[in-house]
Amino acid sequence: MSEFAKLMAANDWYDVKDSFASISEAQVVSALKKSQQGGELSLDDFKALISPSAGPYLEHMAHLSQRLTQQRFGNTMQLFTPLYLSNMCSNVCTYCGFSMENKIRRTTLTMEQIEQEAQAIKAMGLDHILLVTGESERKVGVAYFEQALGILTKYFSHISMEVQPLKTEEYARLAKLGVESILVYQETYHRQKYAKYHLKGKKSDFDFRLETPERVGQAGINKVGIGCLLGLEDWRTDAFFVAAQLEFLEKKYWKMRYSLSFPRLRPCEGGGEINSPMSQRELVQLICAYRLFNHQVELSLSTRESAVFRDNMLKLGVTTMSAGSKTQPGGYANEDKSLEQFSIDDNRSVAQIASMITDKGYQVVWKDWQTGFTQF
Repeated sequence: MSEFAKLMAANDWYDVKDSFASISEAQVVSALKKSQQGGELSLDDFKALISPSAGPYLEHMAHLSQRLTQQRFGNTMQLFTPLYLSNMCSNVCTYCGFSMENKIRRTTLTMEQIEQEAQAIKAMGLDHILLVTGESERKVGVAYFEQALGILTKYFSHISMEVQPLKTEEYARLAKLGVESILVYQETYHRQKYAKYHLKGKKSDFDFRLETPERVGQAGINKVGIGCLLGLEDWRTDAFFVAAQLEFLEKKYWKMRYSLSFPRLRPCEGGGEINSPMSQRELVQLICAYRLFNHQVELSLSTRESAVFRDNMLKLGVTTMSAGSKTQPGGYANEDKSLEQFSIDDNRSVAQIASMITDKGYQVVWKDWQTGFTQF
């Protein structure tokens, strides 16, 4: 069991969930006052800020979040797009369109197709991509990634990956080939319910997935992104454990940078239960709370959310957005929606999103920071 797994075991999931009902407005006010004075917030403060009692203070939280984000990141917004390499998957997950039991057409991009995708994405002006696959080590493993990176590093200066959890030595191999960041979401931190959603395959191993950010840190990767799938279980409780894992990782792997994402369940092949619906207002509350809790963390908002919502969140804590996203392999050079993992909401082009950002007085950042600026 990893160090964080032991720490997590000391906080019973249901005890954390029940504790939100007893949080008072006085605790919320105390956390806000501490933030306003530049103090460092505790996990208990974060819990207060995402509690129902913090609802009436959302406008105040938004103002603080905007100020802190501008102090740290300026008026900038980083853009990226996901590049889906394969929808092959060996897992059975009840909420995912790529789940092995779903009767969808499967494909894995050839190296020629990857080059075509890279050219199509580059033509949109993007310089930062996120490589995404289903989890199928036999079909889409490290050897395949190494081949793909040999092509993609010719086109893009920053490459992130969201693929199956790998071993430390495998992450180290990818780092040498130009991978700057790894995204891995625990989906839910409820150990027992996790087994209900992940029925077969390596993803059913709760602990191996939970330990992934630590292996990324050991491998010397520059940045790791974590989060939960909002809608599977009580969002407040899962968000608390995301914050706890972030705090743990920052203390142990202090050279790494961190990002958080906020994926809400979207319609997909095979359905997907939304057991804990989350309103847009609650999502705003969560994003602002994370910013008040951690001034340095990068906060990313994807095209799962609507154009109107993303436009309004531009100044309230978010630092990174996806743009022009296709969630199917080959979607940029040859669109085929039958292969997509889930449907997106913000369908605007990269140019339209960039125009919106500049119209609001912000600068578009087309690539992530160079490694040379962040290494010690």
